Amino acid sequence: MKTIFAIISAVLFVSCCSNPVDKSAQIEVLGHRGGRYEFDENTLSAFVESYRNGVRSYETDLRLTADNDLVVSHDASLKRTCGVEVIVEQSTRQELQQHKTLKGNPILFIDQLVDFFSDKDIHYVEWEMKTKEYTPEQLAIYCDKLYNAVMPHKPEGALYIFSSFDERALQTMLTLHPDSERMYITANPVSEEVIKKAQELSLRRVGCSLNGTSRNAMKAAHEAGLIVNLWPGKSVEDFQLALALGSDIACTDIPVAVLQFVENNMKWVKPSKELK
Repeated sequence: MKTIFAIISAVLFVSCCSNPVDKSAQIEVLGHRGGRYEFDENTLSAFVESYRNGVRSYETDLRLTADNDLVVSHDASLKRTCGVEVIVEQSTRQELQQHKTLKGNPILFIDQLVDFFSDKDIHYVEWEMKTKEYTPEQLAIYCDKLYNAVMPHKPEGALYIFSSFDERALQTMLTLHPDSERMYITANPVSEEVIKKAQELSLRRVGCSLNGTSRNAMKAAHEAGLIVNLWPGKSVEDFQLALALGSDIACTDIPVAVLQFVENNMKWVKPSKELK
């Protein structure tokens, strides 16, 4: 690990010092699902505790319940997080409220998370739209409810992004709310194809795989005017690699550990970036 750190630090030092005007590097540290390796993912407890530990930017996931409410859940089933065979989209809010996570936390709903964020010093939130199996009618309900649930309560100065692997969701959000900021997510690394797809979707933002992304690809993306989020970030080394590649955002499962590492070892790195 020390060898890896030394190599990446050297690369970063040379990169930052190559331009004498640049005296620091900037990157947004994004708490994936509130910091899923450090806390009980996508629960209010995760967001409260990560915020208390200095995290100011987040990614979270939303699904539509049977009664058209929005619940914070990555999976379509509660099996992994709660240990019960319950399908989110087939359950009402009242039914979902009967369950708790394996760590004892209540299921979180969008109004509760929005309320928590509303008076906080929040910098950036990605609201990921988990809509792959939704009909066009469900998509319209979903996108309208999501936008109207979060935007009126957005903290001053915060940036709210609607992201998805589902191109239909991005297009529906644009149709219903042309002022929405959207981001295309893909499991592929940054490439010419991804850049082209973002342009086809009229997007300025992409979320791509850290694995396989090159500095040349990142340069091309930036030259095309794109803001890039690299994921997954499962370790401090992953964060360092995202930084070395020139990523604008590092989506990480260990945001508190990353921020502490930066504070202790990389004083020249500013863990935030102007992304508007």
